[in-house]
Amino acid sequence: MGNDGVVAVEKALSLLDCFKPGAESQSLATLAQASGMHKTTVYRLMNSLERMGYVVRSQSGAYSLGHRVLYLGKLYEQSFHLSSVVEPALHALAALTKESASYYVHDNGQRLCLFRAEPSEGLRETRLAGTTLPLDDTAIGQVIRFWGLGEQIYDEPPALPLFTAGARDVHTAAFAIPIFGAGDKFMAALTLSGPASRLCPAHTTGELDRVQLDAAADLSRKLGASAAFCERLYGA
Repeated sequence: MGNDGVVAVEKALSLLDCFKPGAESQSLATLAQASGMHKTTVYRLMNSLERMGYVVRSQSGAYSLGHRVLYLGKLYEQSFHLSSVVEPALHALAALTKESASYYVHDNGQRLCLFRAEPSEGLRETRLAGTTLPLDDTAIGQVIRFWGLGEQIYDEPPALPLFTAGARDVHTAAFAIPIFGAGDKFMAALTLSGPASRLCPAHTTGELDRVQLDAAADLSRKLGASAAFCERLYGA
């Protein structure tokens, strides 16, 4: 049996990928330009997606994502049985540090923000759960590459948490720590991100290090990592 796939299905799914934060509603012309497809092809595919509930079309003719996308997103969360464990940990960490807390996993050569919690107040770096970004030189990318993919970007395991500032945006910074589960296997990167003006001083003083290490140890234990492994890695 071949593994070539179905071109029409791939084209339809690529149209769904055109919807992004800041571009939640798009015209036929915009979708055609973003996808590189002819307007007639886009129109036929969007009609099919609309009939199946994956997009909705307004009276003006603009398209936006439909209810089936939300349903599949929620089903994706439930299939991992993670949200009930990870989300409370993120909310607690965000409330304690007043910074954005996220849970990133490796996904097809990229890093996927699977869960995220924002602080209740103050300037913050806003990013939606479900966002994918490159496996770059940010602390988050380094955690996934070193512990998740086994890339030898360090001669020996570095001190935790990792920290980078300005790797993607000169105004933002991030801490990241690896999270492990059953069998002490790598699962994700637990991150704190926010304005560099706040996090750079916090990195210098180390004032947020212990709270992150404790949160990572607690989350890893809840996900099945052994107590001995957590004590050795996180010192908790």
